[in-house]
Amino acid sequence: MADDKQFYSKPFIVFCWLIAAVGGLMFGYDIEISGGVTAMDDFLLQFSQLYMQRNGLQEKTTTANSMINVFNCSHLHCTSLHLSRVCFASKVCTKYGRKQTTLVASGFYLIGVALNAAANNLIMLIVGRILLGFGVGFGNEAVPVFLSEIAPLNYRGAVNILFQLFVTIGILCANLVNFFVSEYHPWGWRLALGLAGVPAFMLFLGSFVIPDTPTSLIERGQLQNGRSILQKIRRTEEIENEYNQIVHASELAHQVKNPFKKLAQPSSRPPLVIGMLMQVFQQFTGINAIMFYAPVLFQTVGFKNDASLLSSVIIGLVNVFSTLVSIKTVDKFGRRALLLQACCQMFITQTVIGIILLSDLKSTGSLGHIEAIVVVLLVCLFVMSFAWSWGPLGWLIPSETFPLETRTPVLHLQLVQTCSSLSS
Repeated sequence: MADDKQFYSKPFIVFCWLIAAVGGLMFGYDIEISGGVTAMDDFLLQFSQLYMQRNGLQEKTTTANSMINVFNCSHLHCTSLHLSRVCFASKVCTKYGRKQTTLVASGFYLIGVALNAAANNLIMLIVGRILLGFGVGFGNEAVPVFLSEIAPLNYRGAVNILFQLFVTIGILCANLVNFFVSEYHPWGWRLALGLAGVPAFMLFLGSFVIPDTPTSLIERGQLQNGRSILQKIRRTEEIENEYNQIVHASELAHQVKNPFKKLAQPSSRPPLVIGMLMQVFQQFTGINAIMFYAPVLFQTVGFKNDASLLSSVIIGLVNVFSTLVSIKTVDKFGRRALLLQACCQMFITQTVIGIILLSDLKSTGSLGHIEAIVVVLLVCLFVMSFAWSWGPLGWLIPSETFPLETRTPVLHLQLVQTCSSLSS
């Protein structure tokens, strides 16, 4: 580490942004990988073998379906556990800092990955999924706040959206992994689950290198250290105005003994309602149905198994590149313009998809070839609009709207709202 009189280089500052955003990569990979794994015969045979021996081969379908439900429900159970554990993550993030919270997140995630990849029984699989959920919960608590606090004001929107960009990259990576490892028998599913450890290991190592945010340091009473880090990341000694604002916000935050009670006060209600409704409407767009069940949807409209997985990869690419559009435009056109434009585009595409499926899809695979291609294109347009608007802005707006004393509790409520929508 450089001494206090030296500034961080620009590449190192960008490195800090990217390392923190790897938390989004873990989240995205975790979201998408289970759908492909549960479609692999080797995975189903591994965990249905005892039932088949006990009940006979005729139980294979029932057992496989039950296994899919248990595995996917354990993932949703992990996300619903944010209700209890993200409250703890919020306290860790406040008391020990954003940096330490990301370290804890990567640790939980690595243990969960190891259990999943080595699983030879259902208990190991489910415990591993629960630990993955803990890792995602702590990471999603700390990363958006870290990015928002460490970014310069004129780039805050773009830097914060790095989290959502890495979520989309994680989803794309999971689709690619599922597509390629399905041909490797009988351990392809173990490789798919084990590769989740790559971003977690990157975040684990990076957590020892990146600094904590000036806001977090000042909030925890380390004023001189906070000033030094602020000078280093801003690459100037002229930071008095920003430093004084952070100190003042920290003093106000320490006066608030119960931040959740503070959220209930009339002055906090407008931003609180906006932050919560952003999450509600983000889920109500229907994006989870598209991202979780894209292969099934494309099989239903007539694509073969490999073609449906490939279509999911295409959607993943659209998701990534459209999020890059958001990084470029969010600070130029503003948050509101992107949200309104995307609402219109999503409404039109979903309406047309619904009309086509309702009128022409009589049974699985009965849709015409041209119509099936049109459905894929419309799905891509839908994902495109979500990726440059409601996806990243659902995390950005709450993280930059609330004062310091209610910032991490708000992200806690934000994650609770997301997880409740996922579970339903």
